[in-house]
Amino acid sequence: MLDKLLRIGKAEKKVVEKIKKYINLLYNSADCLLNIFKNYDLNGTYCVGNFEREADVIKREIIGLIYEGAFLPYVRPNLLRFIEILEKAFDHLKHLSSNFRYLNFQLYKEVEQECFKIAFINAEICQLLLLAFESLEKDNLREKNLAIRIYEKKVDEIKLELVEKLKNLEIKNFWEGKIFSDFLDLLTGFSDIIEDASDHLYILELSLK
Repeated sequence: MLDKLLRIGKAEKKVVEKIKKYINLLYNSADCLLNIFKNYDLNGTYCVGNFEREADVIKREIIGLIYEGAFLPYVRPNLLRFIEILEKAFDHLKHLSSNFRYLNFQLYKEVEQECFKIAFINAEICQLLLLAFESLEKDNLREKNLAIRIYEKKVDEIKLELVEKLKNLEIKNFWEGKIFSDFLDLLTGFSDIIEDASDHLYILELSLK
């Protein structure tokens, strides 16, 4: 399918390559968080914002090329929606990295292993999303989409383990509990966004047929 995009012209080729870079920056952000969680590197949390700013430049370039006439009209809305979902994923990681800085780390250590597993999966599914986008060229999107769904289900399973552990944790005050709860919601919710982006690729695939 992707070859149908590439055969149209130079502008389309640029958009496809920029989308690949955009998704790769999302992976870099998720991988950065993985290392932050591993090393308790509070200063490192700002790397996510740096990747987001770099991605924002690419996003504007992609949108500019599309509005200048890249792709046929019936394809453009689906591409723009895909980029919109990815932008939401970047925002999610930025809020997650910011939230990490204010955690009570005594609480965090109680669920550290589960959080690290989810952070690892979050990075992995970003790579899978890139493969899914590239698979439009090879007509094997279903395989990559299934892999993303399997990872997302694994996150749900770990989330259940977290809930059981959280029942036994002592929360000292409202804000401590809220920050911790928000952090876990952000951490476990990221895979849902990537699954949404992967599902939207099906719509893009149909618009190319």
